[in-house]
Amino acid sequence: MMHWHIVCDFDGTISRADVIDNVLQRFADPSWETIEQEWLDGHIGSRECLSRQLALVKASPAELLGYFDSVEIDPDFPDFVDHVIGLGATIEVVSDGIEQGIARILARNYVTLLPILANRLRQVDHNSWRIDFPYSSDACRAASGNCKCKSTPRGKRVLVIGDGQSDMCVASTADFVFAKGRLAEYCERNAIPYARFDSFAELPALLAKLPREAANATTFSLETQELFHHV
Repeated sequence: MMHWHIVCDFDGTISRADVIDNVLQRFADPSWETIEQEWLDGHIGSRECLSRQLALVKASPAELLGYFDSVEIDPDFPDFVDHVIGLGATIEVVSDGIEQGIARILARNYVTLLPILANRLRQVDHNSWRIDFPYSSDACRAASGNCKCKSTPRGKRVLVIGDGQSDMCVASTADFVFAKGRLAEYCERNAIPYARFDSFAELPALLAKLPREAANATTFSLETQELFHHV
């Protein structure tokens, strides 16, 4: 695995629920749902969507931290991280969510050393917020807050782990994808090499099936693709 770099989504992949959606449901004006539908329909990118939605949030720092401390993650994710690092691969959490929330949630689950590339929440006044996008790109095809394609290094094969719309662009250029939810359906429709999963407990066995060729190999063998097709 030393030639592989893993780009792992957070909301709905590592976490049980979508953190931003839950923040909006708890603390934002209900008009956030209209903005969400504009994004789902492809009329706006996630950067515009999140900017408009987070401006609707009214919550104190204590209220937000209290919510973050209630978020559950896949209990097998910490062991998966240890397993990946032991194999010599690199892994980053790359999310279109909130960096501070992700860091707090992972730290509570004893995952503290992973790089986190995500959007940053900024306090405007006591209970108002804005969101900044340090990893955005004007060239991003998906107009995302966090351009996940920017996180893929040269010289390594890229494995994407995700579940939804924010993962679709980078999945299209990855060498392989572990997918669930809408991302799995997207990979199926677009003939992207992938394996479906439900829990991180399944992933060490799937990792063992990935080809071990050098990073400059361009395609999977037909045998490997057939093996994953039946997972």
